[in-house]
Amino acid sequence: MAAYMIVICKVRDRARFLAEYGAPTAKLIAEFGGEYVLRAPGGVSLEGGLGEGASAVISKWPNRAAIDAFWTSPAYEKLKAVRQPLADAQVMVVEEPG
Repeated sequence: MAAYMIVICKVRDRARFLAEYGAPTAKLIAEFGGEYVLRAPGGVSLEGGLGEGASAVISKWPNRAAIDAFWTSPAYEKLKAVRQPLADAQVMVVEEPG
């Protein structure tokens, strides 16, 4: 059953974020079987303040296990450490209903 990773991210330094985190993370996501559905900056919040001005990223994965393998991989642990000083992120996983 497919699963989706949904990220809402407030980026502090977009140039560094894209170069140091975005590009290598995109390659790693593909290696673990994920594919981007959406990557876009400048979200407009219709309710609540979570997404105002934030970037949104949605990736589709074969299953939850693929997301977990990516998220806990040593390679992504290093990239997470790069991301954290550059942006505030909220990440959630949703599985397609069965």
